[in-house]
Amino acid sequence: MPTSFPTRARRLAAAGFTLIELIVVTALIIVLTTVAMVSYQNSVTRAREAVLKEDLFRLRDAIDQYYADKNKWPGSLEDLVTDGYVREIPKDPMTDSADSWQTVPAEADPANPAAEPGVFDVKSGSERMALDGTPYTEW
Repeated sequence: MPTSFPTRARRLAAAGFTLIELIVVTALIIVLTTVAMVSYQNSVTRAREAVLKEDLFRLRDAIDQYYADKNKWPGSLEDLVTDGYVREIPKDPMTDSADSWQTVPAEADPANPAAEPGVFDVKSGSERMALDGTPYTEW
């Protein structure tokens, strides 16, 4: 007796997804997740780079203020803290350590040869490259 209604097996087969559909959806989810993760990692790196630029600006400004007030360069970054130019040495956001800053010594002053050379500049201690392709140690 022919019936116009689909049989139970046909209805069950028609109600589910095919294997191809599941593979396509899974592939799309993987591609979108990968794009989102790369974007997230780049935004975290951009944020750390912004913090690094700000920390370098603040430390260099404190070094310059120290020199303007005392007419000599600080002996170390700790001198900036002890003399009240900064509250604390910030952590390098790329190395997550306050001890990794690389200091650039000042050249000897020919007008004052007895003066001790001190810290003229500060740079990041990270060996990694920035998103723009330059090493953080050159910032």
